[in-house]
Amino acid sequence: MRKICAKLVPKNLSDEQKDNCVLVSWELLDRVTSEPDFLQRVITGDETWVFEYDPTTRRQRSEWHTSQSPRPRKARMSKSRVKYMIIIFFYSKGIVHKEVVPPKQTVNQTFYLQVLEHLRNRVVRVPCEIANTWFLHQDNVPSHT
Repeated sequence: MRKICAKLVPKNLSDEQKDNCVLVSWELLDRVTSEPDFLQRVITGDETWVFEYDPTTRRQRSEWHTSQSPRPRKARMSKSRVKYMIIIFFYSKGIVHKEVVPPKQTVNQTFYLQVLEHLRNRVVRVPCEIANTWFLHQDNVPSHT
């Protein structure tokens, strides 16, 4: 006998959920094959945290100097505590809509519905070839839901 650790997996999917993932994948593959411009009409949404100040990396702060010049000195700095969440929607040709979440605002169902309404109004208002036939792909949704 020996002691082993369980392998960490992101989600334990049921057989039905796995079959559904395979079915959706085949449907998407058929759709892309029959409509070559299908992926051009997909708008993807994602969110990220943006710091007010983000320290530079060693490569970013490197400078050109002669062999006689003194080495530059820099104090260690950490990322700022001030940060913002930004929600961005983009498609194959660039950014469609971006929205900064106000401080202390939780991204709940009510707030996100407002964001999606702003996105819809933006797509309709801006002249674009996908204005009438676009699809939304939200990046953080699990594949089985």
